[in-house]
Amino acid sequence: MKDPLSGVSKVPALTLAFWIIKILATTLGETAGDAVSMGWLGETTPRAGNAGLNGYLVGTAFFGLFLVGFVWFQIRARRFHPWLYWATIIASTTAGTTLADFATRSVGLGYPGGSVLLLSLMLASLFTWYRAVGTVDVDAIDTARAETFYWITITFSQTLGTALGDWVADGALGYSGGALLFGAALALLGVLYLATRTSRVLLFWAAFILTRPLGATVGDFLDKPFAKGGLEFSRPLATGCLALAIALLILFVPQRAGGGHGRRA
Repeated sequence: MKDPLSGVSKVPALTLAFWIIKILATTLGETAGDAVSMGWLGETTPRAGNAGLNGYLVGTAFFGLFLVGFVWFQIRARRFHPWLYWATIIASTTAGTTLADFATRSVGLGYPGGSVLLLSLMLASLFTWYRAVGTVDVDAIDTARAETFYWITITFSQTLGTALGDWVADGALGYSGGALLFGAALALLGVLYLATRTSRVLLFWAAFILTRPLGATVGDFLDKPFAKGGLEFSRPLATGCLALAIALLILFVPQRAGGGHGRRA
């Protein structure tokens, strides 16, 4: 049976507004994920030595339910809805925050082990997607099958980005240094986009991954204590301000669906 949604793209075109909202959404994912897993749940499920494990695990389940629900609505939608798309992105980045923290801290994989595992999962998702559809180009997401692979890959990329961001921020660079490092890496990708013929598909996925650790380090910089190099903002307050900024951009900056024309990578 022909896919009734075939030929319909429900992901946004890659404009400057897209990348600004994406960075804000990943930063919100860090502050919101920490607020739930390290704040509310960490305080309400205190078992000696295991409050973090409970918080990260229950937080992952909590945000995971929202993610599955939003992805289902997104795939079943018949056209591009900016509010629905960005709600799904935020759900994926908050779930990615708690899942990465659970894997690297509670399970004990550590930042290097967690990053390698998550990178492997993301590459496996991209490979499977390419074998099944023939491309991983976001301008060719015009079937429910391709969109399913898209959201699986995005969730892995959000989780990987969290682990990478925490790994760098936990080292000598700290939160602000990590944000500068990832910001510079994104700027380099922008130069490659403008000045070279480097694969646009490769540049997109590289940029998509790097926006997550940038958001993670900025989010940590906002809400971590002064003693750890942060600004010690309230996590709920930071989350609310970021959500407001995203809402204003969605309201006042026009967005359109991407190509959806089946261009091959």
